[in-house]
Amino acid sequence: MDREERYRLVARNTAEIVTEEELDSLLDRDPTIYIGYAPTGEMHIGHFTTIRKLADFLQAGLDVKVLIADLHAHLDDEKSPFDLLDARSAYYREAIEGMVAAAGADPKQVEFVPGREFELSSEYSLDLLRMAADTTVARTRRAGSEVVRQSENPTLGGLLYPLLQSLDVAALEADIAYGGIDQRGIYMLSREVLPEHGYDAPVCLFAPLLSGLTGGKMSASEAGSSITITDDSEAVKQKVADAYCPQGEVEDNGVLEYLEYLIFPILDERKDPFVIERPEEYGGNVTYEGYAALEADFVSKGLHPQDLKTAAATYIDEAIAPIRDRFADRPNLLIEAYPETYD
Repeated sequence: MDREERYRLVARNTAEIVTEEELDSLLDRDPTIYIGYAPTGEMHIGHFTTIRKLADFLQAGLDVKVLIADLHAHLDDEKSPFDLLDARSAYYREAIEGMVAAAGADPKQVEFVPGREFELSSEYSLDLLRMAADTTVARTRRAGSEVVRQSENPTLGGLLYPLLQSLDVAALEADIAYGGIDQRGIYMLSREVLPEHGYDAPVCLFAPLLSGLTGGKMSASEAGSSITITDDSEAVKQKVADAYCPQGEVEDNGVLEYLEYLIFPILDERKDPFVIERPEEYGGNVTYEGYAALEADFVSKGLHPQDLKTAAATYIDEAIAPIRDRFADRPNLLIEAYPETYD
């Protein structure tokens, strides 16, 4: 694979790259890229869109590491109780492996690293304390404002969170830090503080944050806002059917975003088109080889929201089906991770 194609695979469907020149220079070799997940709430289709990118990274020849950030999940206002960290970490690993496989890649090529495997070492602790001595409370609060739960009287754990995440980049020997665009503040901090402590500044690759199905930002507290990776077919169809999808409107349209960032990239790898089945009286079936043509038809009102939703629900359900099946065979993973929901 030539360098231009490697760059295309790594960069496609991202919101921002800091910086493009630095990323291009890294592709002279096989760099290491990492993404971290704090095992808190159940994983949903928004996670799937970022994890699908791991298939691109593997295809481009990058070494991919996934940090299961267990300590982070507890430090951030105890979003995960300490006694559930192991169970939720096991659930997250199984879910991520399932999503990587569903995206057409081999999860065995991904290196999974638990946070407690290295974050409790004396070397890591010393670096963390040195960084804490050099970084103001205001700077860390600003860096973590889109990630860490904010309050007028924050816990010390929440204040340390951005420094831990910055130091994780160095500890994992990652050349590239990958995450949602909400992580930007933390990784900009890492680009500042890591060189001050003898480490290289990482290249930063950011995924877009997708809208919820109810319009606007996806919310874990709003049941209809997202599709979980274990939703059954009926739940998927109902959530998509009820989704915010005004005719001709693209902004805050989660249905379109799921197609652009999840379904079409998966179909592209399979060399399969996106087919919308319609009665002849409504124009008959229509086939799309790429997302841009579908969006153009929708904006011009040549594609009705109901037809779009019906097809989208089918493809989304097919995408999560193998992940859902993994958990059907191992129900204890969810029961142990979220006893308040499944017990």
